Amino acid sequence: MTLTRVLVVDDHAHAREAICEILSMDPSFQVVGVVSNGHEAIEYTEQWLPDLILMDIQMPGMDGLEATQRIKLSCPYVKIVMITVSDDMIHLLEALKRGAQGYLLKNLAPSTWLQYLHSIVNEEAPLSREVAYQILKDVSLSQKNSPQVQITAREQDILNGVAAGWTNKEIAVKHGISEHTVKNHLKNILQKLQLQNRVQLTRYALEQGLISDDYNRPG
Repeated sequence: MTLTRVLVVDDHAHAREAICEILSMDPSFQVVGVVSNGHEAIEYTEQWLPDLILMDIQMPGMDGLEATQRIKLSCPYVKIVMITVSDDMIHLLEALKRGAQGYLLKNLAPSTWLQYLHSIVNEEAPLSREVAYQILKDVSLSQKNSPQVQITAREQDILNGVAAGWTNKEIAVKHGISEHTVKNHLKNILQKLQLQNRVQLTRYALEQGLISDDYNRPG
């Protein structure tokens, strides 16, 4: 079993306790630190290099958005998931722009939390259709450029699915291939495009016009 080392960042003691309780339900997650603000999050991350950070957005002193940006600059491969009480699209999009891999609402069921965190760790978490289109609004399509790398037809299929917010399983079913094959294609695409995660890949796909209104979810 691969162990994921987690740092919990929240300024409310009860929230920190609740998050740690959820993580304790799954032995693959190990809480290695609990801090209460962005400054502490940066210091802990640089010293201990956790695999995953659960970061509250609104905190006094330094909020989660600024802390996320600073951490991703110094430790780009640390995965960060924002935790919030509100699905405020402005804050969530800003978090993604600053390098976060995703977000969780605090009122979701523990099982949903754990399932989503596993998908983040395995780099399988899709962006919702709504978030994808909000990102699209922020992209200047007038500056759209042709891809500078060679993408195969199969990789194009995978890229389209990611842009539409499909999971790896849905992409695999759609194209009659295994999830393992989808993961390998994604790794190749990310390497070719010199991108780090699905958020960046989705933004690239949107910039290249690789998503349309009729690209519906399977099933």
